[in-house]
Amino acid sequence: MILVVGDIVDDIGVRPLGVVNPASDTISEIRMTPGGSAANVAAWLGHLGADVRFVGRCGADGVARHVAALEAYRVDPRISGDPVLPTATIVLTLDDAADRTMYVDRAANTTLTAADLPSDVWDDVTWLHLTGYSFFDDGVRPLVLDLITVAKSRGVGVSIDPSSLGFLEAAGRATVLDWLAEADLVFPNEDEQRFLELSGDGVVLKRGADGATFRGSEIPAERAEVVDTTGAGDAFCAGFLAVWTNTQEVESALQSGAQTAARCVAARGARPIA
Repeated sequence: MILVVGDIVDDIGVRPLGVVNPASDTISEIRMTPGGSAANVAAWLGHLGADVRFVGRCGADGVARHVAALEAYRVDPRISGDPVLPTATIVLTLDDAADRTMYVDRAANTTLTAADLPSDVWDDVTWLHLTGYSFFDDGVRPLVLDLITVAKSRGVGVSIDPSSLGFLEAAGRATVLDWLAEADLVFPNEDEQRFLELSGDGVVLKRGADGATFRGSEIPAERAEVVDTTGAGDAFCAGFLAVWTNTQEVESALQSGAQTAARCVAARGARPIA
């Protein structure tokens, strides 16, 4: 069982269908889809057939909707509802290259605490996956640091996706390296790796259109018609972990990550198409 803890979000994706008209109207394709880096990883893991449990927090009125969305991928979701704050929202604007700029309101994600983890959350868990967004949040950081400590005491593997270069730079390299010190695997992209300068055999480098590298092995990206890059890194992590946690085969895990990321970028939204 893979335990994923972290953000759950309502993504609002905006793709202009013509020239953007500043201070006026632009005809666009706008879609709201379930998102959140950690929840996306859980969804892809479940879709790929892995046993996965997700813990997160959203607005009270969004619990049933987000539980159902993850259960559709055979995830075991443990989602609590905040009675005051709404579900986190991200507005994503897509450019001509299908890359995105994100405007983030973390909302209910900021109130996730140990009280939101049920007593049986560690049952059958062999791996823990976390994302950087939880570490950047002063209120949530103590929880995820404690989860790493518990995982290590149980012999559970730990992986972390650093998630956001801007937040990494704001936190500072030394601080972030301290957060990552106990991780068995870290999944930086190239910009994050240039900043962090990670070393060791636990660095799985995501290189986007140039593929990925791990432990001296390098694979190219899978061919895909890119529609939306949102969630591609999450999909890669899920594809990699779905194989790695069973076989620890480097090439197979990298290939699985690349194939899953290619499926993600070929469609709108950050999660698998049912």
